[in-house]
Amino acid sequence: MIDFRLDRGSGVATYLQLVHQVKHALRLGVLRPGDRLPTAKEVVDKLAINPNTVLKAYRELEREGLVAGKPGLGTFVQRSLGGASVTEHARLRDSLTGWVTDARAAGLDAEDVEALFASVVLDSFRLGEGTA
Repeated sequence: MIDFRLDRGSGVATYLQLVHQVKHALRLGVLRPGDRLPTAKEVVDKLAINPNTVLKAYRELEREGLVAGKPGLGTFVQRSLGGASVTEHARLRDSLTGWVTDARAAGLDAEDVEALFASVVLDSFRLGEGTA
């Protein structure tokens, strides 16, 4: 099950943070079709947010066809995102972990690593690399 977190200083609307976290979990294989999302009450109790915020996030995910509510049972994942297998994700994660370790050893902090990574990702997809 997904464990929602909030970054209250991010400037990103709370409901969108929930939506983004579900999408990340779907891309990484943490959530799979058939999995149940936490109930609105569970999320409200953990994060101390308005229930309507959770419901808005879940409605957005439903609108995108990613989840579906089943009355009395909860909200369930309908489809996943991403094209790679869980095994491939694990391999790439291990490789990226090594790269981040090297970057830290070179003196980069978290913001430096994020900026460098984002730059490489944008350049790679802009140039058409990384597409099959």
